[in-house]
Order: sequence, then C-alpha cells, then structure tokens
Amino acid sequence: MSGEELDRLAREIREFLIQKVSATGGHIGPNLGVVELTIALHAVFDSPEEPIIFDTSHQSYVHKILTGRASQFDTLRQKDGLSGYTSRSESEHDWTESSHASAALSYADGLSKAKALQGNGDKNVVAVVGDGALTGGMCWEALNNIAEGDRNVVIVVNDNGRSYSPTIGGFARNLDELKSQIAQIRIQPGYDEVMEQGKRTLKSMGWVGERAFGALQAVKEGIKHQVVTTQMFQDLGLKYVGPIEGHDIGALMTAFAYAKQYDGPLIVHVATEKGHGFAPAVNNEADQMHSTGVIDPVTGEALGEAGPGWTSVFSEELLRAAHEREDIVALTAAMAGPTGLTPFAEKFPSRFFDVGIAEQHAVTSASGMALGGLHPVVAIYSTFLNRAFDQLLMDVGLINQPVTLVLDRAGVTGSDGASHNGVWDMAITSIVPGIRVAAPRDADRLREEFHEAIAVDDGPTVVRFPKGDVGPAIEAVRRTPGGCDILVDPREAGDKTTDEVPEVLIVAVGEFAENAVAAAEQLNSEGHRITVVDPRWIVPVSPEIVEMAANADMVVVYEDGIVRGGIGSAIGEVLSAAEVDTPLRHLAFPDVFPKHASRSQLIASVGLDAESARTSMAEWIENL
Repeated sequence: MSGEELDRLAREIREFLIQKVSATGGHIGPNLGVVELTIALHAVFDSPEEPIIFDTSHQSYVHKILTGRASQFDTLRQKDGLSGYTSRSESEHDWTESSHASAALSYADGLSKAKALQGNGDKNVVAVVGDGALTGGMCWEALNNIAEGDRNVVIVVNDNGRSYSPTIGGFARNLDELKSQIAQIRIQPGYDEVMEQGKRTLKSMGWVGERAFGALQAVKEGIKHQVVTTQMFQDLGLKYVGPIEGHDIGALMTAFAYAKQYDGPLIVHVATEKGHGFAPAVNNEADQMHSTGVIDPVTGEALGEAGPGWTSVFSEELLRAAHEREDIVALTAAMAGPTGLTPFAEKFPSRFFDVGIAEQHAVTSASGMALGGLHPVVAIYSTFLNRAFDQLLMDVGLINQPVTLVLDRAGVTGSDGASHNGVWDMAITSIVPGIRVAAPRDADRLREEFHEAIAVDDGPTVVRFPKGDVGPAIEAVRRTPGGCDILVDPREAGDKTTDEVPEVLIVAVGEFAENAVAAAEQLNSEGHRITVVDPRWIVPVSPEIVEMAANADMVVVYEDGIVRGGIGSAIGEVLSAAEVDTPLRHLAFPDVFPKHASRSQLIASVGLDAESARTSMAEWIENL
C-alpha cells in the first residue's frame, strides 16, 4: 500500500472499531491508541513466523482485524464468539491468551531461545508492552535475561502514560522525560544510522512510497523520533530507539524496519494516545474508556441503566472506616478506579498507595505497613490475587499480620474470558493457615463483614464479592450464636413433612445464597425438607456447620469457586476429621478454564443457576 492508502486504512479501522465495540462493549480506548502501531508492525514483520505478542492482549483488536477476523466482531466477547484477547484457538497469529499483565517479555525471551536453538535465530520475536505493564516485576526479570544475549527480541514500549489510570512510579517519570525530548530540535547520536538503515531495509522489502519515509520529513518539522543511549537501559546493554510518534505510520515503519534488521535485542519507545481519534475516550479523564459496556458510538455515553454495584458499596464502607480509624490505609495495583479506591485517594491522599501493576509487591508492602502499626486494605481483582499467593502465604500469613484483602470480581466474571475469572480465590486463600475469608451475600452483609475483617488484628482477612450489580437483601430467619445465618428453615415455616423425609443442609456461599434460597423454597413446596445456611465467614469452617451437617441426611455446598480445593472440599475435610459421614455434594465450578460468555450464561452452562441446582438436588435426594 502507498502511504495514502495506509492512512486511509487506519481511518477505516478506527471507524470500524468505534462502531463495533460500541455495540458489544470492550476495550475501546487501548485499541484506538494502537491502530497505526499495529498496521506498521504487520507491514514490517512476518507474522506468524515472527511472533507478535501483546502484553495482556486487550489491545489486540486491530491485530485481529488485520489477520482476517473483522467479520466476527459482531460476536466480540460473546458466547462462542470472538475473544476480547488473543486466543490460540482463533488464529495462528495469536501466540498467547492470558490477559494478565507484564508477562509478554518472558514469553518473548522463551520464544527467542527456542528459535535460536532450532536454527531460526535470524527471525524476530516482537513484544508489545504498555508502559503500565513495565511497572510489573516480571518485565524486569525478563529484561535481565533478554539483555544478556544477542537474540532478536524487539520490545515495543507502547507508552500512553496509562494502564487503567495514569502510570505511576520512577520508571514512568523516566519515560516522560524521554518523551519531552520530542519537542527539542536536536538529533541524538545514532539517528543517521537508524534513518539510513531503515530506508535500506524498507526498500529491500519493496516499500518505495514517500510516506514510508515520513520520519525523514519529521526531522524538518521538529524531531519526532530519535536514537538515544538512555541511563535507564544502557547498563543492561539494550539498544534504545525513540521516542517514536505513535500515530505516524511512516515513522513507525522506519523504526520497525531498523529493528527488523538489527542483530540483538532492541527497545522501540512509541508515544501513543489512548482513545486516539474518538473524542469521548480522549476526554475521559478517569480511564480514557479503557473498557466499556455498550455505548453510544457518537457521544460515548453508556446505554442501559445499572443498579448499585458491589464495588461502590465497598468504596462507601472503606471511606466510613477511614474516617473512624486513622490506621486504615489502602493499596491497589494500578486499578484505583475499578476497585473503588478513587474516592478514598481523593479524601485521604497520604494514606493511599498505587504500586503499579505489581500485586506481589502490594501484598508484601502491605505486610510492612501492618508491621509498622497500620491496618492495610489491599483492593485488587480476584484473578490477580493468583499472582501474589506466595506473598500472602509467606509474607503475611506466616507472620500473622493484619492485612485485609478485598477481592473484586470474585467467582465467575464472564466476558473477559478464562484468565479474568475469579474462580480460584477461595481454593488458594483457604490453605493459608490462620486466614479468615468472608463471602457476603448482599450489600448489608458486605458492609458488616468488611468491618468485622478490619477489626481482626492477629492475621490476614479476605472479603470477596462478585462483579456487577448487588442483588436484593436476603434476610436471615435467625443468626446462630457462632455467627452463621439461617436463611431457610422448614421447621419455622410450618414444616408438615414426616420424619422419614430426608433433611438436606445447603451451605450457601456468597451471592449464590439467592439461588440457594430459591431452589430450597421450591423443593420445600414439593414436600422436601431443605435448610439453607450462610456461614458468612467461609474460612475457617465454623464448628456450627459441622454440627448441622451431623444432624442432616445430606449436605450440599453451593459456591461460585472451583470445585477442586474450594469450600466444599474444605468442609469435606473438616467433616472427615470430625468423623461425620453425612453424604456431601458439591455445586461448584468445574475444574476447567471457563470460556468467554456472559456471567449468567457461564453459570447456567455448568449447572449453577437456581433451576439447575434445584434439579440436581432433587436427583440427589431421590437417590438417598
């Protein structure tokens, strides 16, 4: 394509993205920012022989369009449709599919080693890493290894100054200083080498249009890209090219052409604008439309009404607690807005800490704060706790520090795909000795259990809640002396069944209490005898649950976590140790990586909706 055609292609893709993502929801801001960048990458590098790996890959929509999947965008993030991240089952051009940040450079390091060992070391491996991802420790561990060799790894730093929110820390300040040099009329040492070699490489590839050498014209207008030896990378031995104007296809292609022929690892620093070309995204100060639901494609306004969310309830309670206690501090890993900490940060800026995309550091730093006499509240998504398990176990649990973890998006989350689901948190937290884990069933219980959590001063606590709107309040029939809530009790409802009817105890975990109550009431109306209990604190298992189980004919644990190692498993172990042989059944998420679909679709597909649960329990009762 000529330069004019490339510019037209970029405009068409940007318009296509706005129309399609507005209709389905998705990561619109990040993808609008990488249109020219992705076009230039595919023009210069030979995907899939030269792998292009997108860190987190939520900015891979343009990559999907250019590799033949534009016709599937009406199904984006929907059941059996196009994934919102790269997906190995979709295309040979997709090498990974995890949506956790800061991993791309490690993948690239390993892939380049494999190519070298197999005699293909002349091929490049390209990693596209956001500046926000570079706040994660894995990136620096990988850079340490990449820099030690002469393997052809091209590291593209997509620098838009943000992850979800503005990127923080010393590394971000260093990148900002480099970007500020764009306005200075000077040519750094090495610039001519890059320009001339880039021209030769482009010509050898058949690129002869004047637009392909747009960076040369940029010199006359004021330097838009340079080659510098930076203090940040020079000690590692990494060649640095940049900053490159990220919306100038010619400049990008020239830099990438140089990187393609360069022998050894190299960093290309690209300055982009998140949401570029869509004013509602660019002007959105909160997150520049990092991820949205269905929106108006012109105004960017959200379509459809949402009720009060779990996150907002937590946010209000945290503020209330902070007003009451000066020792309360809050931490997050680059997600102040999504986890509800922004109001806290505005009200108590000196007590708020955003550590970047570094969950491991967040948890151990919180432990240090606890050692110093504070009570830290670490708010992260459930799926990202997976990365900080060692720190929770050894840096918090082992020394019994009062750190409260608040896990947003716990359980099944849905459309963001396998790696964003929070179905593992109960399995991994429950094995930490001395930990206490709460799963509130409604907004009132979230308020109550959060305050109970921060009152604990001799070990870690966890409060987990799901994604989305809070359901209706579910009042208890009564609360036991040990703090368990009885939600359905057939005896108190005028049970007229005979003693021959089996007694079934449903242990309902978190939001699934609503489904458990609905299933139990239906079964009781059909002549069964079902009791529903919400333990509130699911770890450790309450002795009262053991006592209730011993008096029942069957126990059903109904949870939104993974079946292996979940709360059902924990209760089973406690019952076994107490020599209680009551049959135990699990309603839990199967031991699989869930595909992307809506939350309700995923729950129904594995038999965890209220009607499926009722059917399963009726069959189990029949077989007693």
